[in-house]
Amino acid sequence: MFFPEGAVRVHVYGRPVDMRKSFDGLYALTRHALGCDPLSGELFVFINRRGTQMKVLYWDRSGFCVWAKRLEQGRFVSDWSRGVTRQMDWTGLKLLLEGIEPARFKRRFKLPEVAAKPA
Repeated sequence: MFFPEGAVRVHVYGRPVDMRKSFDGLYALTRHALGCDPLSGELFVFINRRGTQMKVLYWDRSGFCVWAKRLEQGRFVSDWSRGVTRQMDWTGLKLLLEGIEPARFKRRFKLPEVAAKPA
């Protein structure tokens, strides 16, 4: 089952990946191309050239897991020329899985800054 923690960091690789890669190939991409430690418990997301398939590599305390999703319609990435390797949170990955590609993150609410009262 695929139940990561809510505070987990997600790394999305910003270049197309050959989806024939499995555990060892994705491990090598994580280690060398992303420069991250695959044993950290973070999620590493790889998308194919057409943008229709995604694989997620993660360490699950006892071994590596690869989770895959293939879309029947639509794409995860609309334009690879704008693709960059980036970090996101679990919510951002859920949005990406649902087909929502946020251009920028904008907070809906910001607490007003309280000025210090003179004594």
